[in-house]
Amino acid sequence: MELSIYDIIKGPVLSEDAHKKNRDLGQLVLQVHSSATKPLIKEAMKKLFNVEVDTVRTYIRPGKRKRVGQTRLFREEGNEKRANITLKEGYTLDLFGTQEVAAIERPAKEKKNDK
Repeated sequence: MELSIYDIIKGPVLSEDAHKKNRDLGQLVLQVHSSATKPLIKEAMKKLFNVEVDTVRTYIRPGKRKRVGQTRLFREEGNEKRANITLKEGYTLDLFGTQEVAAIERPAKEKKNDK
């Protein structure tokens, strides 16, 4: 099966852990095709986003058993392949839209003195 560069990268992983890795370590966590290799992922990133990739680490996240309704039936979810990608120095890619948002300050609660 021949994969195009558009089939290799499915999209970013939107989780707290992925957001922390992006913010603190500068890594991107992407969901990729199950048969994509590290060189294919690196090439797809270069062609799609015009960035240079330093390292690609892939792992397969196993599927889970989900209960169907209130019966004793279960269904299996499929495995999911993810890639942690570190870009070379000087390259950035903002897939998460992590612009700083001003925090809303809440007023402190006043204590009631009923004495």
